[in-house]
Amino acid sequence: MGLFNRKKKQDSDAGGSSENKKEKGGWKRPANTAFKQQRLKAWQPILTPKTVLPTFFVIGILFTIIGGLLIWGASLVSEMTFDYTDCETLTPATSLDSLTFVDLPANKYSYRIRSSEEKNSHPSTPQYAFLDNSGNASVTDVSEKQQCIVEFDVPVDLQPAVLFYYKLTNFFQNHRRYVKSLNSDQLKGKFVSVSTLDDSDCKPLSSINKTAIYPCGLIANSLFNDTFSAPTLLNPTESNPSQEYVFSFTGIAWPGESNKYVSNAVPGGYSSYMDILPPPNWALRFPNGYTNSTPPPDLKSDEHFQNWMRTAGLSTFTKLYGRNDADTMRKGRYRIIIGMNFPVLPYKGTKSFVISTVSWIGGKNPFLGWAYVAAGSIFVLLAIMGTARHLIKPSPPSPALPRPALPTQRSVLRHLHAPCQLFSRRTVAACPASAYERSALNTHRVRSIAAGPVAHTTPPPPPPP
Repeated sequence: MGLFNRKKKQDSDAGGSSENKKEKGGWKRPANTAFKQQRLKAWQPILTPKTVLPTFFVIGILFTIIGGLLIWGASLVSEMTFDYTDCETLTPATSLDSLTFVDLPANKYSYRIRSSEEKNSHPSTPQYAFLDNSGNASVTDVSEKQQCIVEFDVPVDLQPAVLFYYKLTNFFQNHRRYVKSLNSDQLKGKFVSVSTLDDSDCKPLSSINKTAIYPCGLIANSLFNDTFSAPTLLNPTESNPSQEYVFSFTGIAWPGESNKYVSNAVPGGYSSYMDILPPPNWALRFPNGYTNSTPPPDLKSDEHFQNWMRTAGLSTFTKLYGRNDADTMRKGRYRIIIGMNFPVLPYKGTKSFVISTVSWIGGKNPFLGWAYVAAGSIFVLLAIMGTARHLIKPSPPSPALPRPALPTQRSVLRHLHAPCQLFSRRTVAACPASAYERSALNTHRVRSIAAGPVAHTTPPPPPPP
């Protein structure tokens, strides 16, 4: 009962204490600081033709200069692209001696030579032929079953570094489910059970018949597995006796990529080769599964695999396959043999190989430079139009604003002591002003004295009845 009485007592005293709460709330003013009183310094630009037009001119000129430098840097790069998608549709040959070469269509290759040597380069039309060794029992290497032989010209000497890429189109590595389809713990060499893989993002390529797939997921299963031989020079000279231009397969992945993978899955995360199976699309490479003679690949040193696992953001992309940072690729006619393993025609894609040099800007990409030039031209054009408009019809000057009048002493006192008038049991004299209020009042008094006495007028008497 005491508890309920206490509540009733509090309820009965609520009306009497409401006035005190209002009194306390009336003194809850923000502190007299620059931040809480909104007296911080601020800068608000006034946009006038004299400030805007020169800014547009400066930005436009800077953008144009930057764009010109980027275009010049891209012009230093030589790039050659050859599309061999339709090679498997050609009439197949059964030996290298019976090859039937066909010219590549004009839309299947491109030469973009550096601008200083483009006028002197006259490459002949590339050719390709299809070699089918599927019926040859003596050929056991998977990459030699079906081959595409491409012959092409290198019209100028390519200075190192020379990079070799493969290019795919209409392949969406950026699909959400595809990007997530891997298991990082398994790739790092940790044991991951079949049940865990089945519940992970690797599904549906997580296990086969209760046996874990290594490496699991859609990305590893769709690994690009076309192979490229070293380009062979067909017309060597005395000054250039070397016939092969060898590309290195190391240093083609990002630094630190190897830390995501393990060298040996057995005895790393799994105890024996019976505990893991290769992905379904790797069946030709490992027809009997993982064994002592055909162990799982060393993913820590396989930089082609590492590049593929780093998914691309667009459906058309290139990935680095090899590089040569020491030798010059001499001018001449070259032949390259490609092992046809990766299908692209079922999903209406294309595949190509690209040979390119680099400059201080990177690869052959003049788009960024032209974008800067276009933006700079727009800024300069707007500046010219604005200047013409300002000279033909200048804007009138803005009128001067009147200065605000100073408040009277009575209004200042009413404002300063307004909180004190809220209380019924106090008078204005009983409310001592704060230091800030006294300072404001004294300042107003000084200004009032300097301005002279304030004239007080009495109201006229009311008219007689």
